[in-house]
Amino acid sequence: MSLPLPSFYDDARVGSLYLERAARVTDEARRYAREHGVRPAREDRLRIAAFGIDAQVAFCQPEASLFVPGAVEDSQRTLRWLYRNLDRITGLVFSMDTHRVFQIFHPGWWQGPDGQPPPPLTVITPADVRSGRWRATRHPEESLAYCERLEATGRYVLTVWPYHALLGGLSHALLPAMMEASLFHALVRDTPTHIIQKGEEALTENYSVFSPEVTEVSGRTVGRFDQALFDHLLTFDRVYVFGQAKSHCVLSTLMDLKRRIEETDRSKMGRIHILEDAMSPVPAPPLDPLPPGLDFPRVANEALRALQEAGMKVVRTTDPIEG
Repeated sequence: MSLPLPSFYDDARVGSLYLERAARVTDEARRYAREHGVRPAREDRLRIAAFGIDAQVAFCQPEASLFVPGAVEDSQRTLRWLYRNLDRITGLVFSMDTHRVFQIFHPGWWQGPDGQPPPPLTVITPADVRSGRWRATRHPEESLAYCERLEATGRYVLTVWPYHALLGGLSHALLPAMMEASLFHALVRDTPTHIIQKGEEALTENYSVFSPEVTEVSGRTVGRFDQALFDHLLTFDRVYVFGQAKSHCVLSTLMDLKRRIEETDRSKMGRIHILEDAMSPVPAPPLDPLPPGLDFPRVANEALRALQEAGMKVVRTTDPIEG
């Protein structure tokens, strides 16, 4: 039987910006635990993690520069699922995309022949850099090397994104309604939320929570696989994944999970549950013809099918948590 929603939760405010109401949330949390007999997380027989990928203002609030269409509704479904299954969800894990102004995927890193930065969603290839169509304003040799290494992976082409998730800015924060859920869960279940930051290295993109797109540029290490996070997640019997965007950070994270599970213990693949109605893809850019790799909704859907074939479970927030 599912638990009731707390009184402070309002579906209509999920996409809004406001200061988290810590006193109200924590006061209700203690009453809620008593009234509904919710036991501490450490007593769970079946240990379940809810893994939220970049559930931040930058992607989930309609006024943000990288708002993902559908993210508000995804967040509403996610929050209703979290609250109604609060007694089953042992731990919350959140990643936070974390950036600064001068990073290789931000406009300030590049200039055209006219001295102007590229507009958002510009694709920069190694050929563009060699021809002078786009010139790096800093670390030019490493920037070309990065584009070459990225192209060789066959995963993505360097895309210039609007400034987003800037450390110290509002867009970096968890969506306020999600922050309140984290606070509420921590007090009701008597367990801290696990929060990690990723994406601060200037010379690489970092879609996956586990590792950047490129780990070495011109002999310099720019990132590595986050083994500690992987080990933490796999201490749970089941991991439910949600967040933004389905075509980028969520997808890359799931692909990294798949690869590492295949390398270590394939029997654990079924622990990963993908909440397909709690994530949305970045829309395809308005290009004609549209390169297949930039058809983000198609890429995401095809990848989800491949992950399911590999053994991960694709579920919905309305499905009961069995076991």
